[in-house]
Amino acid sequence: MSQNGIRSIFDKNHVIPVVTFNNATEVDRTVDKLTQLEINCMEITLRTSFALEAIAYAKKNYGSTFKIGVGTITTRNQIQQVTDLGVDFMVSPGICKELAPYFEQSLIPFIPGVATPSEIIQGLQFGWDTFKFFPANIYGGIPALKTFGQVFPNVRFCPTGGIKENDYLDYLALENVVAVGGSWMN
Repeated sequence: MSQNGIRSIFDKNHVIPVVTFNNATEVDRTVDKLTQLEINCMEITLRTSFALEAIAYAKKNYGSTFKIGVGTITTRNQIQQVTDLGVDFMVSPGICKELAPYFEQSLIPFIPGVATPSEIIQGLQFGWDTFKFFPANIYGGIPALKTFGQVFPNVRFCPTGGIKENDYLDYLALENVVAVGGSWMN
């Protein structure tokens, strides 16, 4: 099961809200808003000092109905911390051979970020076939994904970065896109 089953997360969640929290009230407000939009999944970034508390709070209070993922993972220690919190999936902004075994050993679905063909090839060497295309808006957006689809027909992407409400459906319409990430719905 490639990447501990990350595609099973995307099969049920085509829109992945990327959120950053500074307190528990923001978590409650965001979950309420996302629930109204019929979205039951989010990627909490590790960009604030409250992030790990936010993840624990979200798992405790909403984990039975919400998929709680974690983004901006860049270190082995972060992989261990969020594994200990029992997150549903992990997202890294890039690909790193030193972190690969720790992602795999966690048994938690994960998706690394790529922006270039070389990075996609590096991921393929690990047996991975699903990547976060990040930042999508800077690295060619839809035209780049169309080209990647021709060059890497078995690879699927979750583009994130600069995707807006007015274009996310255009991304989802691409055959090689399994989900999109963004913050427009927050």
